[in-house]
Amino acid sequence: MSVLAWIVIFSLIGGVISVLAASIFLLIPEPRRTLLLPHMVSFAIGTLLGAAFLGLLPHALISKPLVEVHNITLTVLIGILTFFLLEKLVIWRHCHTAECEIHGAEDDIDHQHEAAGTLVLVGDGVHNFVDGVLIAAAFLTDIHLGIVTAVAVAAHEIPQELGDFAILLHSGYSRVRALFFNMLSSLATVVGALIAYYSLGSAKTIVPYILAIAAASFIYIAVADLIPGLHKKTAPVESIEQISLILLGVFVIYLTHSTLH
Repeated sequence: MSVLAWIVIFSLIGGVISVLAASIFLLIPEPRRTLLLPHMVSFAIGTLLGAAFLGLLPHALISKPLVEVHNITLTVLIGILTFFLLEKLVIWRHCHTAECEIHGAEDDIDHQHEAAGTLVLVGDGVHNFVDGVLIAAAFLTDIHLGIVTAVAVAAHEIPQELGDFAILLHSGYSRVRALFFNMLSSLATVVGALIAYYSLGSAKTIVPYILAIAAASFIYIAVADLIPGLHKKTAPVESIEQISLILLGVFVIYLTHSTLH
């Protein structure tokens, strides 16, 4: 099977199939779905960190032509700081309360929720496009790395898509309409992957840096966006469950990576 076929198939897995998986969870009664989501987040953290440290960064460092370790680590640092700044610029998107420092108590909360539905679709489209670029860059480096990267993308996309569905439904979208627009947004993964395949294929010297940025993205999402939510639960049993699922996510990536090699 050609590299392009691998990229198309797994960009679909990373994008469209994650939406379908999330939509299946919507059929679960609300109380049970709420209980399952934290476990999915813990597992996603493990897959993200595992893909970054066991897959992306090692391949970036041993890619041909070889690059200096300092340049790769500097790229990761710049990537993390850039994602922080970008999130600061759009953090108001997540503000839905009357006490929000950005919007103020006088704002119309219903209007904010309606706007959030549109913004989450736009944001997802851009995010999915970048995911496609990252998946393609990984496959251009190594087929096994591409598979691991796509698995990590899908794992962290499912809980995110669940949250997006909740926002869309709260914004007035029907379930069918929410599924349609979320599916449409997820196709940006394939678009990003195809564009990256035809552009990165003739510019392999930048692939190590794309992989470093991908690692920075995974690390930032795990550490800045997902892990803080786990700290809200401090009971010993819950902490053990979180750690176990994070380690399971890392182990799945390790097992997949070592088995495929």
